Amino acid sequence: MKLHTFSKGGIHPDDSKLTASAATVAAPLPQKAWFPLSQHIGAPAKPVVKKGDRVVVGQLLAEAGGFVSAPVHSSVSGVVSRIDTIVDASGYRRPAIAVDVEGDEWLPTIDRSDSLETIADHPEISPEEIVRRIKDAGITGMGGAGFPTFIKLTPPPGAKAECVILNGVECEPYITSDHRLMLEHADEILVGLELLMKAVSVDKGYIGIENNKPDAIALFEEKTAGRDDIKVVPLAKRYPQGGEKQLVDAVTGRKVPLPPAIPINVGAVVQNVATAFAVYQAVMKHKPLFERYVTVTGKKLQRPGNFLVRMGTSAASLIGLCGGLPDMDNKVLSGGPMMGKALASLEAPVVKGTNSITVLSGDDAFRAAPQPCIRCAKCVAACPMGLEPYLLSRLSALGEWERAEQEFVHVCIECGSCQYTCPANRPLLDTIRTGKQKVMGIIKARARK
Repeated sequence: MKLHTFSKGGIHPDDSKLTASAATVAAPLPQKAWFPLSQHIGAPAKPVVKKGDRVVVGQLLAEAGGFVSAPVHSSVSGVVSRIDTIVDASGYRRPAIAVDVEGDEWLPTIDRSDSLETIADHPEISPEEIVRRIKDAGITGMGGAGFPTFIKLTPPPGAKAECVILNGVECEPYITSDHRLMLEHADEILVGLELLMKAVSVDKGYIGIENNKPDAIALFEEKTAGRDDIKVVPLAKRYPQGGEKQLVDAVTGRKVPLPPAIPINVGAVVQNVATAFAVYQAVMKHKPLFERYVTVTGKKLQRPGNFLVRMGTSAASLIGLCGGLPDMDNKVLSGGPMMGKALASLEAPVVKGTNSITVLSGDDAFRAAPQPCIRCAKCVAACPMGLEPYLLSRLSALGEWERAEQEFVHVCIECGSCQYTCPANRPLLDTIRTGKQKVMGIIKARARK
């Protein structure tokens, strides 16, 4: 089997895929569900309900607040009890809608049957209708970035899609939610890919899967055997291959230039496999995005597993399903150990981009003390974007924003490869992330003038 990979940087962290063989089970409904209005890149959604309103599963709670935005739908039925703020995975208080759960009544328009609907069954669905249903369903990138999916399906002037690439890489350690989704819903994911291909009028689709998931590779190769329009691309295990620029390189050999260039500039539209599944459900089953696969994992958890989770469910309740927090020092992350963010509150709810709750315990919960930089350049060799992390970190620490911009701090994808490989345990990503946020703010302010 020929294995593809990207051409620059990258590391090989330990997999720690503790839940790869754990079949997904449905998590219980929460007693109270919280729905942050900022579950995506762009403007927050605007509430269309008020305190005291009764809602059902799939009902619109908040409409898109701008072009780059996405609506929010209820995952539960009950009564709107508060429109307030909650500490989300970012650690900041954000506007949110709270619903007290009463039963599990769904919108009657949602098709809850297990029957597989195909494009051949519905030739009447046009590319424009596919994009509209995706937009109305509130679908965003479900690999963590949260970019509204419909925007990727409407290329800017001068850009033309040539292929759709599904991201089944899941290169982050510990996380297995996409792996289980691929094994359990391969047919739906393939229809989702076909819908995405039809939406952007291309006849070539790729599914990139790392070779630490041989069962998923074999399954999709079996289901696409004899097809010329869809190809499974086995990938060597390498982090951060799930980054869309790295994935385009690995699958097609094309290099996406530095920002503002994006994959569509080299003819590629990249979507996560979970997004493709959500697209299938939205277009074929009229189901808004209100639940997702989530891995809850940690080496010291009693019963780590994969769960189908209604959005608005707290991290605390999911950890409780796994036996609760271990009786030791713990750090709880939304996401994996490389790119995940430590939760300031376990009441933070699952949102559209939550693919994992990772519990690091004992020694894993602490960082080693940083030491002086020894100029080894391991961070430079590891950077998949070809940057100089040691320099960007120092410029950010010193507040030298103009020089940091000149050195492309805003190009950083925050993968953490530099920090992982640093023998001096320096907090490179922490300072670079601060510098990136500052420089991005300066760039946006300059553009508004």
